[in-house]
Amino acid sequence: MRPTLASSLAVLTLLAGASACTQEAAEPAAGPAAPAQAAVLDGVDLTQPLRALGTEPFWSVDIGPDGVRYAGVDRPERTAPNPGPVMTGTVATWTTEAQGEALEITLIATECSDGMSDRTYPLTARVKVGEETLQGCAAATSALMGAGESGPVR
Repeated sequence: MRPTLASSLAVLTLLAGASACTQEAAEPAAGPAAPAQAAVLDGVDLTQPLRALGTEPFWSVDIGPDGVRYAGVDRPERTAPNPGPVMTGTVATWTTEAQGEALEITLIATECSDGMSDRTYPLTARVKVGEETLQGCAAATSALMGAGESGPVR
């Protein structure tokens, strides 16, 4: 028996349809997006206002949703946009620019003492302003405002 043109076209149509179904089924369905990594270090929510501070020389950095403010004794106050932290394990880093000068704030999930008070802070801070690197401690601003003169700042 000899195949006719109509039967050959029917077979090709069936094969093409089966092939299209196989290709569609082989593509994985898009699942829900992976959740964003939480911006939390040692229980400190980095989306809330934070303060890093240090002594010798005295300085502070306030990080809030509206921006970053750096101030120090005998230093001009500088402000910068808050780009949000880049999280790498137990380290969060903000990189921005204040009045034309690089400003990098690194918070590390390790307990810290400022060396002058009897307070202990949940985070260690390193702040680079231009070529200068400052060492200190950090915590949520609300925890600092509610803390006593000694003990943990939580």
